[in-house]
Amino acid sequence: MSDAPRPPEGDWLGTPYLKFERHGPLAHCTVDRPEARNAMTPAMYFGVRVAVDVVNRDPDLAGLLITGTGDVFIPGGDLGGRGEDRWGEHFEWLGMDVTPFDAVRHSRKPVVSAINGICQGGGLMIAMLSDVAVASDRATFRAPEALRGIADTHYGQILPHQIGPARARDMLLTGRTVDAATALDWGLVSRVVPHEGLLEFATLALTECCWAAPEARQALKRVINEQYGKYDRMSMDASLASDECVEGYQAFVERRAPTWIPEELRPEGRL
Repeated sequence: MSDAPRPPEGDWLGTPYLKFERHGPLAHCTVDRPEARNAMTPAMYFGVRVAVDVVNRDPDLAGLLITGTGDVFIPGGDLGGRGEDRWGEHFEWLGMDVTPFDAVRHSRKPVVSAINGICQGGGLMIAMLSDVAVASDRATFRAPEALRGIADTHYGQILPHQIGPARARDMLLTGRTVDAATALDWGLVSRVVPHEGLLEFATLALTECCWAAPEARQALKRVINEQYGKYDRMSMDASLASDECVEGYQAFVERRAPTWIPEELRPEGRL
């Protein structure tokens, strides 16, 4: 295999930072970029999307488990601008076109998230849209997009349906961190297990999902997915091209608070 970046092919997901492994009829997609705390490049986001497609197309595979390495599940997109795995001009920027959210949400075969640690941004969206989200008791959850100058209308649509408007406002407008016990109580995840047994419990959940009759499972998922509705893609695209987003990106890279915060309220360091 060449070290040069190249598009997905077979079980190669298009990036060295995702591992696709077959464990009998179950597939694992592991986010493995510890040097960047598993921050997702566009190719990585697209690779998770490809993993869902590989499982759905392969008659020998029954379901997909998504997890991370170390103490991080998925923290969201890489705002540091690094993209060593770029294999085409279409992967210069993060955008909804390359994300796996719809693929996870509408997957014909079951998808289970095994949340091993920090889960925020796109990672939390993947977890919420999985058929079952199993979290380590060490996991933490956050939706910090507004702190980065991003009007994430996808979060604005999905999160209130998941945990209720009041809690969604709290998470989206303050960027607060939620622990695993609170995430379970609120319905961000459906199971919290001891950290050491995470993969075992998540594999059991995926196995149980595979016991359901495929057509019956798909019909139920269609009805459940309707509860989330549609989000305002045009407003989110506009936000990603806004001056606020540029400032949020610069503040993150420079490890400082954004200048839109009044000086007397501005905290030290990065939000």
